[in-house]
Amino acid sequence: MLRRAPPDGATRPATMRVEMTDSNDRSASVFVHPTADVESGAQVGDGTKVWHLAHIRSSAQVGAGCVIGRNVYVDAGVTVGDRVKIQNNVSVYQGVTIEDEVFVGPCAVFTNDFRPRAQNPDWTITPTLVRRGASIGANATLVCGIEVGEYAMIAAGSVVTRDVKPYQLVAGNPARPKGWVDEKGEVVSRDVDNPPHQG
Repeated sequence: MLRRAPPDGATRPATMRVEMTDSNDRSASVFVHPTADVESGAQVGDGTKVWHLAHIRSSAQVGAGCVIGRNVYVDAGVTVGDRVKIQNNVSVYQGVTIEDEVFVGPCAVFTNDFRPRAQNPDWTITPTLVRRGASIGANATLVCGIEVGEYAMIAAGSVVTRDVKPYQLVAGNPARPKGWVDEKGEVVSRDVDNPPHQG
């Protein structure tokens, strides 16, 4: 469970140190900006930084070594892996799972409902999975129900409506294959039909 350290004196510190005890009873450190809200019951891993106005809901799990940027919202039940960077103004809603070492650019959008209505008590969450090492560009929109493969790259501003293969580069609205990248994000092929051998 997270325990916030109270601010000293009349002024608030630039960051707050949060102590979390893991299953082996070792103390782990997390930094939470005083304007951020980490609800009771949220799990946040060692070395993670939670910045201005971010909100991590109860039952969310955020791994170790992550950066949670300004105004990021991590919904209840969401799982975020280790060493993930979520840039400013991203909302990660219920049904989204983000594996290790994923980059989510600023203002990227996840959805979780195929038929959203303001008044629909029977709606169901449609899950989205982002595999290890994938990168999602700024202002990209991911329509729910898709899987983004490991080390895939989604260009800025793309609207992703179907699965993205591992190491695939996609761009546009709707996002279409544009080639293949390596683990460093370098384009290694523009042959959209035949991925190069990995490994």
